[in-house]
Amino acid sequence: MEETGLSRDEILSIFKNAKSADTSYDRVLSSMCTYPHEIAVLAHTKFIEANMGDPGLFPGTYDLEKKVLKMFGSLLHHNNDPEECGYLTTGGTESNIQAIRSMVNSRRDVKKPNVVMPESAHFSFDKVADLSGIEIRKASLDKFLKADLGSVRSLIDENTIGIVGIAGTTEFGQIDPIEQLSEIALEKGLFLHVDAAFGGFVLPFMGLDYRYDFEVEGVTSMTIDPHKMGLSTIPSGGLMFRETEYLDDLEIHTPYLSISKQYSLTGTRSGAAVASTYAVMKHLGREGYRQVIDQCMEQTEDIVAGAKALGIEPVIDPVMNIVALQVPDADNIRKRLLDEFGWHVSITRKPRALRLVIMPHINSSTIELFLNDLEKLI
Repeated sequence: MEETGLSRDEILSIFKNAKSADTSYDRVLSSMCTYPHEIAVLAHTKFIEANMGDPGLFPGTYDLEKKVLKMFGSLLHHNNDPEECGYLTTGGTESNIQAIRSMVNSRRDVKKPNVVMPESAHFSFDKVADLSGIEIRKASLDKFLKADLGSVRSLIDENTIGIVGIAGTTEFGQIDPIEQLSEIALEKGLFLHVDAAFGGFVLPFMGLDYRYDFEVEGVTSMTIDPHKMGLSTIPSGGLMFRETEYLDDLEIHTPYLSISKQYSLTGTRSGAAVASTYAVMKHLGREGYRQVIDQCMEQTEDIVAGAKALGIEPVIDPVMNIVALQVPDADNIRKRLLDEFGWHVSITRKPRALRLVIMPHINSSTIELFLNDLEKLI
């Protein structure tokens, strides 16, 4: 750090150069994030100093958080005072860590706990294992790339404290059989966490015949991320429990704050993200989100149809706005798409395929350009 500071114009010039080096979302088909809604950005700037880690100093922002939790509850069929059963996190990783932490703390009688989840679970759960030392057991997937129920059952023993199901897997956008996992959880007396970080702002607006949230009796907790398809600013995540007792299992004493206890993993939490999420959810409403999802699904159908016209089939018919395309030598195609045309796509692990996430920044012209470039490589 220099002795004499730079001028405002000099700082802005540095920012302009740094921003120009960042990747524009225009050719990004690999990310589950997108440009936030303009009203979310405006709200974020109005609450930039608000710290939800010490909410007694920011009662107005804290009230907005409670209102956001109520809206989450309405999306996820949570009818048991949802504003008292969760909090806004930094995103899916923190939410998943905290859900497992609550599992562990609620079962202190188990000395060597394990948690069973599908192979498709997000890598954040591996961080949980590394941090806590608990054993993560990964069940195989069925032919539809959902958690195989027989495999799940085979991994459960006397040290199992919980099960994880995914509503919108990161790689394929598939939905695990949550109702059947719930039956297992209820039968065995286990905690069931549903990771709907991506699906939480997609599935409620699609009219699909799936039951995956608190409507299912055995679901204990859920992850939902507003900074993905919710169009909020980063970092905006959400964690909800069915009952307050599971949130209480995260409680820690805070002797020098305006509150006496905290439940969050991070001490400082962004009130700006709270305001951003509140603003975009209230502004769009269900109708607005339905329009966003409809648009993304139309683009998803278009890219699948265009790929099929090139002789490329999807690994599975997309359930939501995530597509995995079967191409020969997927790793090489991915590299060439980036090196030769500037397209950012990703690769699924098993089977290896091109993974595309059709976010709101993807439009028809983007899809046409992408398919034209893909055709050149195959």
